[in-house]
Amino acid sequence: MKVILRKDVEKLGQAGQVKDVKNGFFRNMLSPRGLALEATPAIIAEFEKGEKRRAAQREKSLAAAKDSAVKLGDVKLTFSRPVGENGKLFGSVGKADIVKSLKAAGHEFDKEGVLLAAPIKDAGDSEVELRLGPGVLAKIKVSVVARA
Repeated sequence: MKVILRKDVEKLGQAGQVKDVKNGFFRNMLSPRGLALEATPAIIAEFEKGEKRRAAQREKSLAAAKDSAVKLGDVKLTFSRPVGENGKLFGSVGKADIVKSLKAAGHEFDKEGVLLAAPIKDAGDSEVELRLGPGVLAKIKVSVVARA
């Protein structure tokens, strides 16, 4: 079935694009979340009217994301976690911890944008990638310090 995307959907497309998807995907995921509409001729015509506005908005958000990437390049987060006798951390540093520290440092950020495959469970330095927008990634340094 043909749908028109209302918002950017990762691995599918950007807002305003017409895509061919399976009925169940549209019915169970895209439609309930307000991400897409069925692509009727009237809806396609309506979306074409707003294409210039959406293109300008995309340019603006891309510029803001690139600005944020430059600012985040200098950020280094430090976490202190207790360790056991064998040097293994009790607990870990996860996405929520990183987002909370970024917010405390004055950077508003979304948990889904933190590209962390698994929580950090070892003391030391690591690099974590942040997705700021389509095609815009930033790397921050995360340091985990062991405490007794």
